[in-house]
Amino acid sequence: MAVPSEKTVPSEKTVLSEQILEAAGKCPEGFLLAAKQFLALGKRDAVDQALRRLAARGKLVKITRGRYALPVCSRFGTRPPAPEAVMGWLNQEGVQQLVSSGAAAANALGLTTQMPVQQIYLSRSRSQKRYVFGKQQVTIRTAAAWNFLLADRPAGQAIRALTWLGPDQASAVLPKLRTVLPPKEWEALLSVSAELPLWLAELLSEQDQGPLEVRG
Repeated sequence: MAVPSEKTVPSEKTVLSEQILEAAGKCPEGFLLAAKQFLALGKRDAVDQALRRLAARGKLVKITRGRYALPVCSRFGTRPPAPEAVMGWLNQEGVQQLVSSGAAAANALGLTTQMPVQQIYLSRSRSQKRYVFGKQQVTIRTAAAWNFLLADRPAGQAIRALTWLGPDQASAVLPKLRTVLPPKEWEALLSVSAELPLWLAELLSEQDQGPLEVRG
């Protein structure tokens, strides 16, 4: 049997890159990859270099410093993973709690037709971060504690939407919100009113005392 020449023998760098890609291929969309996950395959410096090379070749997408994700391939071409998927995995990591911005929450609840110009998520972290998805950026901003009440439940979305709208607009949309939210979520919203900004707590109290409009 002929012995393969040196040119046909895969280098250690190539083998490591292929092993990383094979492992990454088993991960769901948006799962974030970091060097520490592949230390069983090689030394830290070698893994770091392999990740950078794969990103330079378009085999991985660099999301932020030291974090990568596998691009999504379909019959329409190759694209970065959906920002929502990445944010979901960041939440599952438990490093920081992330919730949608007030503008996104208001749009999701139908309280505004205005689409957010840029995707923003709120975090308890003191530092602002940016994640890059091809030409799209996602910003993570520090927010007050009450933004994380009830998290991504509809009632939690309502809190962020109302505070983003401000006192005047919030007052105008509250009757609609009360009919949109399921009774259980409306009650949950009222149950945390003492932890909300005073103006919002007062508006909720006033709305709760008024007649409930029946949905058509």
